Amino acid sequence: MLTAIRWARAITSFGKGYLHGTQNRLDFLPAQHTDFIFAVFSEEWGFIGCAILLLLFFIMIAYCLGLVQRAKDRFGALLIFGMIAIVFWHVVINVAMVAGVMPVVGVPLPMVSYGGSALASMMFAIGVIMNVSMRRYIF
Repeated sequence: MLTAIRWARAITSFGKGYLHGTQNRLDFLPAQHTDFIFAVFSEEWGFIGCAILLLLFFIMIAYCLGLVQRAKDRFGALLIFGMIAIVFWHVVINVAMVAGVMPVVGVPLPMVSYGGSALASMMFAIGVIMNVSMRRYIF
């Protein structure tokens, strides 16, 4: 029951931002900093802010896919692809969950949602991607 109420409030917050956002911080959602951070972001920054945030995620994913093509070995390429696939699916699931297309499953928005373990794992993944991208041949 509480999940349905939070989902309905997330849909309301998601649609309330209009084009430029309202920036009124109504505290409409009870746990805004966790799974529904994209709804709060869309309420405060509007469609333009959401488009910029999704564009930044797209740029990061496209850059990492370029790193996959330039990786020195197959293991590094697969490692980068796996890490960026996790980021991609977290973004897709979280945005679809806030938009009401998917059920609420508790997937955080990478590097935006509050959560120590989610943030630490995303920073670890970015560190691994950076390490693989600068690695040279050993032999």
